[in-house]
Amino acid sequence: MKLVKTFGESAKKAEALIKGLEQRGAVNTAKVESVVRTILADVRQGGDAAVAEYAVRFDELGKDISLLVSREEMQAAWDDTPEDLREAMQVARANIRAFAEAQKPKEWTISPPEPAKGGVKTGQIVRAIGAVGCYVPGGRYPLPSTLLMTVTPAQVAGVQRIVVCSPKPARETMAAAWLAGVTEFYRTGGAQAIALMAYGTETIERVDKIVGPGNLYVTAAKEIVSQECGIDMPAGPTEIVVTSELGDPAGIAADLVAQAEHDPEALAILITSNEQLAHAVSAEVNRQAKDNEIAKESIAAQGVIFVTESVTVSQTLTNRLAPEHLSVDSAEDLAWVRNAGSVFVGAFSPQSMGDYVSGPNHVLPTGRNGRVRGGLSVSDFLKVITVQEYTRKGLDALGPRAILLAEAEGLTGHAESVRVKMGRKS
Repeated sequence: MKLVKTFGESAKKAEALIKGLEQRGAVNTAKVESVVRTILADVRQGGDAAVAEYAVRFDELGKDISLLVSREEMQAAWDDTPEDLREAMQVARANIRAFAEAQKPKEWTISPPEPAKGGVKTGQIVRAIGAVGCYVPGGRYPLPSTLLMTVTPAQVAGVQRIVVCSPKPARETMAAAWLAGVTEFYRTGGAQAIALMAYGTETIERVDKIVGPGNLYVTAAKEIVSQECGIDMPAGPTEIVVTSELGDPAGIAADLVAQAEHDPEALAILITSNEQLAHAVSAEVNRQAKDNEIAKESIAAQGVIFVTESVTVSQTLTNRLAPEHLSVDSAEDLAWVRNAGSVFVGAFSPQSMGDYVSGPNHVLPTGRNGRVRGGLSVSDFLKVITVQEYTRKGLDALGPRAILLAEAEGLTGHAESVRVKMGRKS
């Protein structure tokens, strides 16, 4: 890992590196945008035939294999899955469901204070999105955990139609689909899968929103289709930051290597003012990653250790980077955390636990989007709809104020709409 000091002679080099990391998400997706736009246009125009062609070309789908994964195939995969793995999936799904249930926003009604007390009710109702597409990566590794993480909160929210797309789905992914009760599952990935869900085809209805992580092509496709189909967030290649002053070098290195092995584009960072810890972690990362080719590649390309002049600077830099995954030394550190997708506290909280069984979602914001939102939650599948109800008393009390504000803005039609209803006899 590159070791860079944020002070002294290295300060300018560190700042340039940090600015590059801040722009990382946009720069990376720009590299593939042209190809992605072509695929999206082809699927929009060519429908089923275009999806099938790309599935053969990019997803290595045999021409005699159905794009749709049947429930019988899912059940066979479940039956063929070892019992201990099935039990692990069941525990993970139960924890994800419990967490999503606890996250659900509530419906409520209030009555504003005087002068309209008793004459106005305002509140909110909560309704599920109608149809959602869940993207489950399936290239380098099978990710049944992502299927559970995306489908389960959608079900808790009450989404009526859930579509899953995954390239070359492994037995484990199809088994997770059986466990989750998935009924619409397509063997396709990449930008073509995003296009299928966003635009629909002759035989497949479009969805209202697409969720789930993916590679640069998937992330770029989601950003482009977001102009007409909802998306959760850019959830691209994995990012990990460990901000520590007294952590165990082996444990820190293990988390860095674990997340780095997701993808050659993964980003692994340690931030510390403890230079001795920095060197110890660097040595441990090299040792632990020596037989892990993907982790070794991503760490060589993007891995960095920032040595800062103080704990405060470390904290500021961490919030500036807004990492997808963040590990800190203790619960006291939560007081300074402002920007992160998910936080892991203490020496006994491996980030991999959050990838599988803890319950909080592992679909998390990347590319510094942790500045504006957290990870995927049940709320991503729900709409909070506001409600307003006036009685004559309430309208008589607040109507004149609304008329004054409307006229101040020059919107005479707004003012007149209030006057008309104030003048009703009943």
